Amino acid sequence: MFRYQILIEYDGTSYVGWQIQKKGKSIQKTIQSTLSKLLKQKIKLYGSGRTDAGVHALEQSAHFDVKNKIKNIDKLIKSLNFFLNHKMISIINIKKKKINFHARHSAKERIYLYIIQNRLSPSTLNKDKEWHIKKKLDIKLIKEGSKKLIGKHDFSTFRSSSCGAKSPIRTINKIIVRKSKNRIKFKFKSKSFLKNQVRSMVGCLKYLGEKKWNLRKFQKIIKNKDRKRVAPPAPACGLYLEKIIY
Repeated sequence: MFRYQILIEYDGTSYVGWQIQKKGKSIQKTIQSTLSKLLKQKIKLYGSGRTDAGVHALEQSAHFDVKNKIKNIDKLIKSLNFFLNHKMISIINIKKKKINFHARHSAKERIYLYIIQNRLSPSTLNKDKEWHIKKKLDIKLIKEGSKKLIGKHDFSTFRSSSCGAKSPIRTINKIIVRKSKNRIKFKFKSKSFLKNQVRSMVGCLKYLGEKKWNLRKFQKIIKNKDRKRVAPPAPACGLYLEKIIY
């Protein structure tokens, strides 16, 4: 048995998310089915983690096992892209790995990117790829608020009601907030995140940037661990799984 890592870029707009579900098309099933046909055996794909409906990936990581060693990886990548590119999925690379490599369990850090377009007019070119906010946001306040989220905390405030994680404790290693012209980019780095955590944090930082909340209220909301008082989560369209570090 041979194990391979596969790196994937996708537009999640028309998908129900990464994971296979009873209804709707998923990224996992779409790639899995194509791999199975090309390799002439049943392939099961294991992802580094789930991305929700509408969320994109710049470099999702997954792995799969095959009975025989793949002789020509470049040919397989080209064949996969021939069938997947029109479905808004692109295979970036396939790498042979040791059998103990696991796309999810071997991950040391996950990096998520969130993009806000902060101007009066929405972008035509980036439709469904960013969150359009008309009201001018205070970038300094947003940066101050993001500092309060770094480190080890109980993130129950930002946890989805359907989150299946055993513990709400997570450690955020780094948050980078940058503004270039009208675009605000957030980069979140952690070993793992709770379901909807990133989108919920961005939604709260947006309230701070709009001055609906001050820093004191922002901190109070975090400590209260009450999801009912939290700001609405940012839409899925602006979120990207950027990279998995092993």
